Amino acid sequence: MDAVVLGTGMIGTTVVRELASCANISKVTAVDAVQNSVKHCVEAADNAKVKGRVAALENVEAISEILKEADVAVACLPHSLSLMTIKAAVSAKCHLVDLVGSDYHTKMALDEAAKEAGVVIVPGSGVAPGITNFLAAQGIDLLDEADEAVMICGGIPRNPLPPLWYQVVFRLESVMGLYSRPALAVEKGELVTLPALSGLESVRFPDPVGDCEAVITDAHSAAYTLKDKVNRLYEKTVRYKGHWEKMGVLAELGFLDDTPIDVDGISISPRKFSTAVLEPQMKGQSGEDITVLRVVTKGKKNGEQTWFKWEMVDFFDHERGITSMAKTTAMPAMVMAQWIAAGKVTERGVIPIEKIIIGDHFKPFLSALRARGIDITFESNRGAAL
Repeated sequence: MDAVVLGTGMIGTTVVRELASCANISKVTAVDAVQNSVKHCVEAADNAKVKGRVAALENVEAISEILKEADVAVACLPHSLSLMTIKAAVSAKCHLVDLVGSDYHTKMALDEAAKEAGVVIVPGSGVAPGITNFLAAQGIDLLDEADEAVMICGGIPRNPLPPLWYQVVFRLESVMGLYSRPALAVEKGELVTLPALSGLESVRFPDPVGDCEAVITDAHSAAYTLKDKVNRLYEKTVRYKGHWEKMGVLAELGFLDDTPIDVDGISISPRKFSTAVLEPQMKGQSGEDITVLRVVTKGKKNGEQTWFKWEMVDFFDHERGITSMAKTTAMPAMVMAQWIAAGKVTERGVIPIEKIIIGDHFKPFLSALRARGIDITFESNRGAAL
C-alpha cells in the first residue's frame, strides 16, 4: 500500500518515519510546500521507501492530484487546510487520517460522499482530540449508566520558566483559541457552550510534573458522538499553576481579540500583536516537554458507583529526537493509517476516532501505541469515590 503524508513539520516527519517502518506500507511520499522541510523529512526518515515532493497545498484540486497516487494519507496540516484536504481525499478516493478535529458538522456533511467514494475519513486523530476521545468513549461504554466523562490533557515544558510557565512546541497561533474561544461540552445530556477559561480546577500528576491547573476547552467531536450516552462530558487543558490566570487577564483586557484596531494610522489585530509579543516569552529552560493526559469516567456498573481512569505522563523522546507532543500526536494517526492500509478498519464515511477505536479495537490499538512508546495506565474501582 502507498501512503502520502501532507505536511513535513515535526509531526509529519514522525508520521513519515514510522509509516515507512511498517511492513504493509510499500511507499511513503512526504509532501510540503517548503523544499527544505521536505528535504529534512526525507533525511530524517532515512528509508528507501520515502520519497519527497514539493507542492503547494493551496486548493482541493492540487491536493486531490497528489492523493490520487496513494491508498491512504495522513494530514499533518494547519486547521485552515483541514476541510479542503478532506474534500480532496473524497475526490481522489483516498483514505485519510486527519489530525484536526474541528468543524464537526461541516465535515460530517461529507459523510455520504465519502461512503460513495469507498473511503474512510478519520478526523481528530492526534492526542487531544484523538486518544482522549476514544478513552472517554470506552470508559462510557464500560458503564451501565454513565454520569460523567472528563478528558484532561496538555503539553507543558519539562523545565518551565516565568512568567507564563509554558513553552510553544509548534506555533502559538495554533493554541491561542484556548484563551478566547467558547468551549463545547455536555451537561444534562445536552450540548452546551461554556465561556473560555471556565471551570478552573487544580490537578496533580506524578512527579516531576506535580501541581497544575486545567480549564474547560472544546470537546470537539466527542461532545456530539457521546452526548446521548453520558450526563456530563468535558475536555480540559492543563498548564502549570498561574498560567491560565495571567492569560485570562490579557483576554479580559482585549489583547486576544481578532477585530483590528487603529494605532497611529496602522490597522492591527490585538491577537496578532499579542501573539508576536508573547511567543518569544513562551520558552522553557530547555526544548524538552511533557505531555500529560487523564481521562476519567464515572457512573454505575451492576448497581454500584464505579469509575475508570486512564493516565499518561510522556516525556521528550531522546531516542527519536522529537518532542513528546509530536510523538503523542503523530503515533495515533500513524497507527490508524497503518490499520486502514491493513484492512483492520472496514467502516466507510467520515467517522470520528471514538467510533472506531472502541470494543474489540480498543486494547489492540493501545498495544500498538505502547509498542511505539506511548504508555497509558489504567485503574478502576467500584463502590468508592475517586
